Amino acid sequence: MPTKKVLITDYVWPSTEPEKKVLAQHGIDLIVAPDGNEDTLIDLAKEVDGILTCFAKVTDNVVKSAKNCKVIGRFGVGVDNIDVQEATRQGILVTYVPDYCVDEVSDHVIGLLLAWNRKIVLHNNDTKLSGWGNAGLGMRIMRLRGKTLGIVGFGRIGRMVAEKAQSFGLDVLSFDPMIESDFMKQFGVKKVELDDLLAESHFVTLHSPLIPATENMFGNEQFKMMRNDAFLINCARGGLIDEDALHEALNSQTIAGAGVDVLVDIKPDTNHRLIKNQNVIVTPHTAFFSQEAVLELEQRAAGQVGNVLVGKIPENIVNIGLLEADNLRAKIK
Repeated sequence: MPTKKVLITDYVWPSTEPEKKVLAQHGIDLIVAPDGNEDTLIDLAKEVDGILTCFAKVTDNVVKSAKNCKVIGRFGVGVDNIDVQEATRQGILVTYVPDYCVDEVSDHVIGLLLAWNRKIVLHNNDTKLSGWGNAGLGMRIMRLRGKTLGIVGFGRIGRMVAEKAQSFGLDVLSFDPMIESDFMKQFGVKKVELDDLLAESHFVTLHSPLIPATENMFGNEQFKMMRNDAFLINCARGGLIDEDALHEALNSQTIAGAGVDVLVDIKPDTNHRLIKNQNVIVTPHTAFFSQEAVLELEQRAAGQVGNVLVGKIPENIVNIGLLEADNLRAKIK
């Protein structure tokens, strides 16, 4: 019997040894793409039984070329870089790891909130450039206790952010049309409509998936509803925010600032207007990162793909209805 093969489209960690070890337990070989270009992936996908992807786009053309593929696994939470509809039409399961970096991302959100409010970046830079005590104390620094944090999207990460924010005395509101108010109450969180959240929150953090309904969900209209001392945090997906509108809101002082770990462009130029804006704290999509989180991600993502290829049901399936479909390629026992 020919050896099964799994293609890794791209990765951002030091090596693929953890994936190789996991897949080797099932007798599966690993192929690493030299780049994530569509033409490269179309060519390599023709001969593989599974695909693992980080940020590279697994387009409909890539999916269609993968005639032997039975599973596409995402290194991460969202699957907006995978054409899930086409994969489903082709009978290919799509897996993901929705809960691997909950601690890391929630820590990062709180870190951005504190860095902004305590003016840590400003004071660090000013002290190193101009000496001790030069910055003065004229800027706005809030006492956090009694202030309000609004969480847009009350999934795993949103719930962890709420728990950590409450330890600082923040009151927490959340908007999530998929979550009942009684469930939020269990976490000491009040469910509100988005308009009310924007009007009341001193800090707003985004934790929604990027789907057609949420793309550019924060635009001119939403920024105008926010407090002029509000700070917006996005450690989810860049496409949730209309960057033209955010740029205008910052320049017009409609809101006070933003902390972003993601932008629409996954490899933005250093002259990007939001990166250059003094009222924006930017980190380069590192909210997910710790050595522990990345190792867990590599092992679990590879393990799910490996399980499908040996006939087992994986831990997390995006298109779970495919398990009952006639066109399912995988032979699940």
